[in-house]
Amino acid sequence: MALRSPEIIREDKPMNDMSIAGRGKLPSAEEAALVRKFLNDTTLFLGPDPEIMQNHDLMPRTADEEEAITKVADSHIIAKIRDRIQAGCDEGYEMVEQMGAAPGAKWGDVITGVYSASGDLAIASAGGVLIFSALVHHPIKFIIKNWMNDPTVGVREGDGFIHNDSRYGNVHNTDQSMIVPIFHKGKLVCWVASTVHEGENGAIEPGGMPSMAESPSDEGLKMSPFRVVENYQIKRDILTFLQNSVREPKLQYEDMKVKLFACLRIKQRIEETLNTDGPEALVSTLRLTMENVRAEVKRRISEWPDMTVRTYIIQDSTLRENCVVKINCKLTKTGDRLIFDFRGSAPEFTNRATNTIVAGLKGMLAQVFLCYVWPDLPRGQAAFAPIEVITDPHSIVNCSYDAPNSQSLMSIFTGFTAGQHAVAKFLYSCPEKFTKVHAPTFNMINTFIWGGVSQHGETLGNLCADLNGMGAGATVDRDGEHALAPIFATMADIGEQELNEEEVPFLQLVSKKMTRDAIAPGKYRGGQGYTMMVATKDSEQWGFMTTCQGAKIPPLQGLFGGYACGCYPLSKVKGVDVYDVLQNTPEKFKHSIEEIMNEQPFEGASYTTHHMGMGFEISKRGELFMISQGAGAGYGDLLERDPRGVIKDIEEGLISPEVAARLYKVAFDPETLAIDEAATEVARAAERKARIARSRPYSDFVKDWSKPTPPTHLQYFGAWGDDVQTLYMGSPHKTRDAETPRPNYMPHPKDVRIAELEARLAAVGAMGGEKQ
Repeated sequence: MALRSPEIIREDKPMNDMSIAGRGKLPSAEEAALVRKFLNDTTLFLGPDPEIMQNHDLMPRTADEEEAITKVADSHIIAKIRDRIQAGCDEGYEMVEQMGAAPGAKWGDVITGVYSASGDLAIASAGGVLIFSALVHHPIKFIIKNWMNDPTVGVREGDGFIHNDSRYGNVHNTDQSMIVPIFHKGKLVCWVASTVHEGENGAIEPGGMPSMAESPSDEGLKMSPFRVVENYQIKRDILTFLQNSVREPKLQYEDMKVKLFACLRIKQRIEETLNTDGPEALVSTLRLTMENVRAEVKRRISEWPDMTVRTYIIQDSTLRENCVVKINCKLTKTGDRLIFDFRGSAPEFTNRATNTIVAGLKGMLAQVFLCYVWPDLPRGQAAFAPIEVITDPHSIVNCSYDAPNSQSLMSIFTGFTAGQHAVAKFLYSCPEKFTKVHAPTFNMINTFIWGGVSQHGETLGNLCADLNGMGAGATVDRDGEHALAPIFATMADIGEQELNEEEVPFLQLVSKKMTRDAIAPGKYRGGQGYTMMVATKDSEQWGFMTTCQGAKIPPLQGLFGGYACGCYPLSKVKGVDVYDVLQNTPEKFKHSIEEIMNEQPFEGASYTTHHMGMGFEISKRGELFMISQGAGAGYGDLLERDPRGVIKDIEEGLISPEVAARLYKVAFDPETLAIDEAATEVARAAERKARIARSRPYSDFVKDWSKPTPPTHLQYFGAWGDDVQTLYMGSPHKTRDAETPRPNYMPHPKDVRIAELEARLAAVGAMGGEKQ
């Protein structure tokens, strides 16, 4: 199957002698212009524009910006106006968070921003999901290029455009943006936008992030940027179409209004600036803010050591099947150039949803810097603008427009961690730091996506805010914070489950309880995640999904000797109604996955574990679905951890005494937990000697460890060793050249299971033939 791009290529080439009705002569300039006009006017499809989507740098200065800067360039005036606009963006952010109907809005999966007239994001809200800062400029630039001068569309005062399709610039289709142009005396001066993770979008599975999607057609609404607001009023015909396309029409309407009103509040703050300082002051502030940030980024990069760091992260599934998927990263700094090279990462999966467009990857890398490296910089597109990104075409981090990407979080989050892990090694050697060196934060959305008919008879589909409790990585001088914040929003909330339970027919019977022995050890340990146990109560049409990786292979790496987190499976207990248990024999209910799965307290129930890529599954009343939020990575050598910190972790239930003694080589009284300092020193000295005894010369190690190809028993995807030109596609015998895309189809899991069962039947002669 040939892969195609929906982009319509327009080329103005000299016409041959058969081009005009076969007349045998060259057309006149007028005739050629008419042909070009005809071709432009009859373009079949304005697909995503590669020229826009591949570029994350700032647009060149316009004549208006040049003129504005010559009139207003005083740093005090610029700072005053920037602070006023920043306050307006923060005000809009608070409006969406307080008024939004979507769970994502309520717990901070939101951003607002002001964009230049050319579409660059100049100033964004301080809180919220900063990945959007590197993405929403793409749809604005699409509007400018295609709709601004189109007689059937146009851009006028009072308009509002909606958008969600990641191929035109977004994370995934569950995020929706409202974009409003701002005019002053009839002239476009800037844009404002508000973006929210809405959740439900009419996809093949409820909740907006379908792991079962095998093509973009399975991923629900695919809104290229189009007008949905005229004269600051939502168009009812378009609204009705959108409501008719999703499972929650009320949510679609309510949050469209909220995003629009937030944009109008920011517009009001901008108009105050226009009236007091004039349009030149506004335009100059937006432009100089971006240019100054971009220059400062290059200055800071120039202070880093010139070197190259290589790292990689492994994904352990496509959410449909277990496999080994490589995210490969080489980070090189020379002078003031910083280059992320992701060549060698796995090829895209033609019929799996874990791909991402390259803009999504860049958005997450921008968050590395805005959240963990230079948190002092103004939030905006310029903070990442001078940083370069290289990928293979049609790879999992730069997929084609034909590949589904509703679960792009799987690849952009692991891409984020690869970048965070590599950058930390540069910062360690950097003389001036703007934050502490940070081990990777946990990077998977360990939460429940849910959907069905609620106890109130409403059809719903969304997700729990527990994903926002990702454990923070340890730093150079302290342990990581527990369940701190998601990697995509350092200022976010994990929600109030009791309020959620008023709207949905399930309870979190255990919520926010720290998970013992799921920690990432080190001299400083990573922040811990928590246990979540859910059970449906008041609906016979309700189900759950889990869409994350890390049940087989940890999705992150420790730093400077620290360990990665553990692996987190999904556990299920079926054949039980825990609500009856709680009513009649409450002492049988245990409050940890460890106790329930090991002790199996419910007679006659089935106890199973699974990887974390569960597709949507209807649940019965009282069945338990149990997962754990993950821990951040550890920092430094375990044998250097203060024994008092180890005992404190035992006392707080983060680690069991047996595991603590085995990992950290700390001797203590099992009853009193009193530390035996002398015995601890002996145990640690013995372990250091044992390490030396286990060690081997690197050249000898490589001879045994390094193999020419991936193992045959694993489905492996990506480069192997130093050869990034050859990408493996699930087998040592199936490869593609990195520059030559080809389809990478995965068999349906049901077909795989049927083949396994048929083989077993054939082996015992039960397939109508002889026993094999």
